[in-house]
Amino acid sequence: MKKTILLLFTLGIIALSFSPTQGQSIKLVGQNTLNGAVNGVLLGGATMALQDSDYFGPVRTGLGAGTLYGIGIGVHDISKIDKGQQFYISATFNDATNTSVIPLLDTLYGAAGGALIASSVSLIIREPLVESLQYGSAIGAWAGFGFGLIDAFILAEGPDFSQASTSNPSKVNGFVTYENKDRSLEVGLFNPTVMEKKELTSSTMGAHYHPVFTFMDVNIAL
Repeated sequence: MKKTILLLFTLGIIALSFSPTQGQSIKLVGQNTLNGAVNGVLLGGATMALQDSDYFGPVRTGLGAGTLYGIGIGVHDISKIDKGQQFYISATFNDATNTSVIPLLDTLYGAAGGALIASSVSLIIREPLVESLQYGSAIGAWAGFGFGLIDAFILAEGPDFSQASTSNPSKVNGFVTYENKDRSLEVGLFNPTVMEKKELTSSTMGAHYHPVFTFMDVNIAL
C-alpha cells in the first residue's frame, strides 16, 4: 500500500513539473493505468471465486495485466484528441473523461447484478446463498467487463472533443474522476499534490513543501 501511495505521489509531482498540455496527457494515462489496475484486481478476484480457490495468483496476474491494459488505453485516449483538449466519452450507462472507467464501472455493475440474480435464484430453489453469491458475482463481473469493452470501443459515442474541452471544468481533481450526465455529482479519487508552507523569521524567509494525498473529492450540486 505504501508503495502504491508513493507511486501516486511521484506521478503527481512529475505532472506538476510539466506544462498544462503535457500534464493533461500524463493525467489521462495515469487515470487509465489506475483504472486498469483496479479492473485487473477485480477480475482476478472473480477468477479466484470461479475456481473456488484461496490462491492469489489470479489477483497478482490481474494487477500486472490490468496495469499494462490501462497504459495501452491511456495511449489510445491521447491519440484521439488534440493537445490541450479534454477527452470525453459517452457510453451506454455512464459518461467519462477516460475510456477505461467504462469497463471498470460495467464490471462492478455486472458483479452486483450477477450477485442479485444468483441470490434470487438460490432463494427460489433453496440452494446455499453464499455459494450462489460467490459464483454469481464472479460470472457477472466477467460478463460486465466483456460488455464494458464493447460499450467503450463500439457502442460509445465520442462527442465533439473541442466542445467538451471548452465546457466548464470539473470541480474535483484526481487520477480517477467520474461525473454523471448533468454533472450534479462529481467524484475524484487519488489526488496527490504538494502543499507550500511559508516560514518567516527575523532574518530569513523560506518555504517548505509537503506532499499531500487526497483520497476522495466529492462535489454534489443540489
